[in-house]
Amino acid sequence: MSEASFDFDVIVIGAGYGGFDAAKHAADDGLKVAIVESGEMGGTCVNRGCVPSKALLAASGRVRELADAEHLSGFGIHAAPVRFERQKIADHANQLVATIRSNLTKTLQRAGVTILRGHGRLEGSQRIGLREKSGVDRLLTARDVILATGSDPFVPPGIATDGRTVFTSDEAVNLEWLPRWIAIIGSGYIGLEFADVYTALGCEVTMIEALDRVMPTFDPDITKMAARHLIEGRDIDARAGVLASKVIPGCPVRIELAEMKSRELVDSLEVDAVLVATGRVPSSKGLNLESVGVETNRGFVPIDDSMRVLVNGKPLPHLWAVGDITGKLMLAHTAAAQGTLAVDNIQGHSRTIDYRSIPAATFTHPEISSVGLSEADAKDLAAKDGFELGSVRSYFKANSKALAELESDGLMKLLFRKDNGEVLGAHIYGLHAADLIQEVANAVARRQSVAQLATEVHTHPTLSEVVEVAYKQAAKQLAKAVVASASAS
Repeated sequence: MSEASFDFDVIVIGAGYGGFDAAKHAADDGLKVAIVESGEMGGTCVNRGCVPSKALLAASGRVRELADAEHLSGFGIHAAPVRFERQKIADHANQLVATIRSNLTKTLQRAGVTILRGHGRLEGSQRIGLREKSGVDRLLTARDVILATGSDPFVPPGIATDGRTVFTSDEAVNLEWLPRWIAIIGSGYIGLEFADVYTALGCEVTMIEALDRVMPTFDPDITKMAARHLIEGRDIDARAGVLASKVIPGCPVRIELAEMKSRELVDSLEVDAVLVATGRVPSSKGLNLESVGVETNRGFVPIDDSMRVLVNGKPLPHLWAVGDITGKLMLAHTAAAQGTLAVDNIQGHSRTIDYRSIPAATFTHPEISSVGLSEADAKDLAAKDGFELGSVRSYFKANSKALAELESDGLMKLLFRKDNGEVLGAHIYGLHAADLIQEVANAVARRQSVAQLATEVHTHPTLSEVVEVAYKQAAKQLAKAVVASASAS
């Protein structure tokens, strides 16, 4: 097929953040672009994820702050009993979604992107089938195709959902009602954020975690401190090492709990509602990947570092994939970065992505964030490459700004190489941790040494000095290690 005979230079399937950034970047670079979306523009993040959940967290966080009489009394403030309107909190989230969705759509239209509504699928190399909502089926061609269909909530076997009494984060962001007692299955970032919302708004929460500790994906030291505040300090009954083997919707919802290892029934609960927060799975079904010979791994589409889709380990010409469907880092900003990078590679600019430098955050009150390697992975790398791992901790209780805010419950752990000082990762729990982590992410991206970073001046008094203190402590460890090494030789 000649270049001139293609309907488009690039067709993107999926209009979440990965697809959006890919389409806009391609159009800005003068390519003829179409984007296919079967649902609402903006995908999961805008409609059912990042955006509405952060609106709920912002509103419920204000309620929590105003209702914390002990904290306010430390400032000499005595507030009246807090009242809130659930519907208006929900409306705030819905209005934000509508605004951002509209802005995103207009941005693509201004860039010259053709927006196609319907289900997109592959029909062989450089060919896209589009089933419009009217039922009309069309065949389109493109020089390059980018798959960006995202992910959906994972519902484990044995759990039945009805969208009302047993639901996922997709429904939870609507905040249609406030259950008196809600069970949250899973204690990852989704479960923690919704536990933050529900407890702030007066709900009793039972958190069910199948693994042997709550918050299993977080750094253990961060978890130890965060759990004291976010779980133990709130009306949350956390149960680890138990599996919700059966969940039956209704009034009440019935839950059967089994011991994770033996799968023996150990307890049963009757609650008002259940939120299933057990992770996400790729939305790759219906893409007709078999038409081009692509085999998925648990639904994830295999790609190389350039975002090219792989078949038997080799890049397939003209087919790319970005975002959650690739399973690399299931974060909106990762998808956006991958989308831009795919377009650059389509145009012949050889680029790869540094996943180690991409930060992640959980927007609880206070927040949790991380970037780079976990301590376990850093230890493995140290053993493999033959260097000594350095680790320092910087506490918010020594920070003037945190003390002024009466929010000194916080910790930063910094991981670095003791041979050259390179920053390998960081994990933070505390006030505005999601903002603080970006400074460390930049250092990881540049493979900078703590020796250099320790000389950088930070504004006083700010929370950023928590990072500065960590860098200086690490630099001292590095200097001692260098002296010891020189003496030994």
